[in-house]
Amino acid sequence: MPETQATQREWLSLVTARVRDTHIRKPFYVDGALDLVAVCRALQQQGLTNALVNDVQGGAPRLGLFTTTDLRDALLRPVPPQQLAVREVARFNLIEIDADAELFEALTMMVTHRVHRLVVRDGALPDAPVLGLLGQLDLVSFVANHSHIVALQIDEAADVAQLKAAAERIDATVMLLHDGGIKIERIAKLVGQLNARLFSRLWDLIAPAELIANSCLITMGSEGRGEQILKTDQDNALILRDGFECPELEAIAARFNAALAELGYPPCPGNIMLINPLWRQPLAAFKDTLREWIYGNDPEGPMHLAIFIDSHCVAGDEALLNEAREHLDRILAGSDVFLARFASAVMLFDDNPSWWQRLTSKRDEQPIDLKKLGTFPIVHGVRALALQQRLRPTGTAARLRLLVERDLIDAELARDVLDALHFVMALKLTHQLRQRAAGLQPSNEVRPSELGTLERDPLHDALGIVRRFRGMLQQKFRLNSL
Repeated sequence: MPETQATQREWLSLVTARVRDTHIRKPFYVDGALDLVAVCRALQQQGLTNALVNDVQGGAPRLGLFTTTDLRDALLRPVPPQQLAVREVARFNLIEIDADAELFEALTMMVTHRVHRLVVRDGALPDAPVLGLLGQLDLVSFVANHSHIVALQIDEAADVAQLKAAAERIDATVMLLHDGGIKIERIAKLVGQLNARLFSRLWDLIAPAELIANSCLITMGSEGRGEQILKTDQDNALILRDGFECPELEAIAARFNAALAELGYPPCPGNIMLINPLWRQPLAAFKDTLREWIYGNDPEGPMHLAIFIDSHCVAGDEALLNEAREHLDRILAGSDVFLARFASAVMLFDDNPSWWQRLTSKRDEQPIDLKKLGTFPIVHGVRALALQQRLRPTGTAARLRLLVERDLIDAELARDVLDALHFVMALKLTHQLRQRAAGLQPSNEVRPSELGTLERDPLHDALGIVRRFRGMLQQKFRLNSL
């Protein structure tokens, strides 16, 4: 889709949005009889520049607004500010709007009445509850950068319920950007940043400050790589500073994972979460675990290591994660046999040329798993090459760039592999959004009959690139000899 058309569609979606979809600043009230010095002191404590004024005139309640502009005008009066009631300088007869009104109406009202703020009520009746204030800058920010509002909502969330609203808005943002034709890698990057911000805020709400300071909360897997878009499952862990103890850690971990599930992030089927003691350990113990995954007999060791390699710090002391990675680099020296076993996972789901037969078949009986046949071989193959070279970036694109710079992979193949990854990611997102719209549980499987020609042919090409990449990995790690 041309960029101008995508931009037009995004603008259309934003302008037809509702006022409640924007960032509505929570109301802060002061009594009309309060003097200006006391009001300014209260504003300073709250970190605000305006307040709603509750007052009574002629026995009837009225609502006013006091801003720093009103303070400027008040200082020009002969009455000292400590003797001047805020009702004397506040503005009443405020312009109000229903939270369900269209955003375009709010823009029109601000221009028509030449005001910078609107009082937002939860309903059209004059006595409907006040939700807060919609400022001109917030409105412009919403139109200019929809994700900015989500970030503000995350940062200002006071409980899990408010974070849940932000999490739902992330999903809405994904749909908006996808419908607007935004590239899949840009959507993934934005979602990754917002998710990391959300996880960090949730951890702040649940974990005590001392625990946060003495630990490193990490996300892993596709979340750690910045390649997860729709919420799939949780992959998180906690590295503790050696010697630090938190008696309530088990309960805190349970609350954190339960809260994430409430926010729409399903529990990990493999139990790779804080509630599992394996994934919340002191640094020294975690180093021992890393060694066991490489040199031990646990069949899950290589896959656990693969998940950990994609770790990204979202809260706490990142130095703990860095030290664990440095330890991993040291103990990997001379472990070519393990690296080959590690890389061999790219062959797990290779069903030879049968995927092409399914693509060209008119029958629906055998769906194609886009993750197993498409994204996993690419992601894990690049991950294996990065691990062999002790590369620290977690994203597949960043890893490929470094591998090309070091002449460890052909530049043309790297470009094709990345294009194939992005195509399959985009196709998977399109398919999952269709499933969600139909009331179905999103999955990685797609039936050939559900694909149009413009999807089937590029998927054939992408899976062909995956096979070519697998062939290179077979030679690189000598997988045929395993």
